[in-house]
Amino acid sequence: MAELPVGRGPVHITLHMGPQLVRPVPAEVTEALLSAQITATAGERSGFQLAFDLTKNGLINRTLLPEGFFDPKTRLVVTVTVRGTPEVLFDGLIVRQEVGASNQPGHSTLTVTGEDLALVMDLEERTDRYPNMPPSQRVLTLLRRYSDYGIRPDVYTEKVTQPPHQDLRVHYQTGTDLQYINELARANGYTFYLEPGPAPGQSSARWGPEVRLGIRQHALNVNMDAHSTVDQLTFAYDGTAREEPQARWQDPGTRQSTLLPQPPISPLRPPLGKRPTPALKRKTLSGTAKQQREQAEAELLARAAVSADVISGSGSLDVNRHGYILQPRQLVGVRGSGRTYDGDYYVKSVTHTLRPGSFRQNFTLSREGLEARSAYVRP
Repeated sequence: MAELPVGRGPVHITLHMGPQLVRPVPAEVTEALLSAQITATAGERSGFQLAFDLTKNGLINRTLLPEGFFDPKTRLVVTVTVRGTPEVLFDGLIVRQEVGASNQPGHSTLTVTGEDLALVMDLEERTDRYPNMPPSQRVLTLLRRYSDYGIRPDVYTEKVTQPPHQDLRVHYQTGTDLQYINELARANGYTFYLEPGPAPGQSSARWGPEVRLGIRQHALNVNMDAHSTVDQLTFAYDGTAREEPQARWQDPGTRQSTLLPQPPISPLRPPLGKRPTPALKRKTLSGTAKQQREQAEAELLARAAVSADVISGSGSLDVNRHGYILQPRQLVGVRGSGRTYDGDYYVKSVTHTLRPGSFRQNFTLSREGLEARSAYVRP
């Protein structure tokens, strides 16, 4: 499965494996690859499943499998080269292996399943304290523990400044590093994920707002005859998805409780749609009255932003036809679906499915409003 024809050139798959530092696998391992499925979703860990032909006298069955080459916690990196440009699709750890033995020649398989490198941050529970450290500094401290895996911190300062007050409260971590990092992300309306690459063995750990600014990927064209690049697209507008959170804060000096004003969500969710959608639901947040005011304001902003995306889209494409790999957690334009749903979207998730002669992607999109903000959508 080394070469798959895509567009004007092939797709070349490269596998790297190792205990921690990875190296290219033997050619026989790549040639035995039957299929690969990789899923990346915003705010969640990425996962993979690879299936190999388990020939009775092949290198995998004879040597590599018995010697632990595919054992859990082995690191695996998948790189796909399209038109001469390599893209690291996945960097993670094997967590499970399955062997399917068959009496029919060529039907025995080895299937390995795993998760991205965020798994190493979720293996050990610890209790720690972070005096006089704002959330972003706490996250940086945690991520530096994993530099041996080639993980580079990409940490953004929180939108609502939260100066530490050791005399009032010392922040504690209970649980795994990943649980605490995600807890801090949710409290600030941020997301946390690992972006593999640009080279095998490297990853970027992003703790910050979703990427809703910058260059758009090549547009998804539907209902455009010969120019269509997507098999189908389905859109939905869920009016009950958006909430208007309410938060009260109590002044520790006067004991007077006040309702915090509604914050604009544009710092976390720059608008992608021209016509904003209203919030049909209101929800009162619990526990904000006794927080520091900055923490309560940050949580109010986070909850308002997280529920803002009421427009969703889903579809599938053939990379042979599209000619480009659609990347998750970035922006992409949609053309040909009509005035209401054309325009820019945030790519919420992508599932890559590779088989001999086939490279398909299933994807989901999201945004907060209807109609394109510009009459021009990048092709």
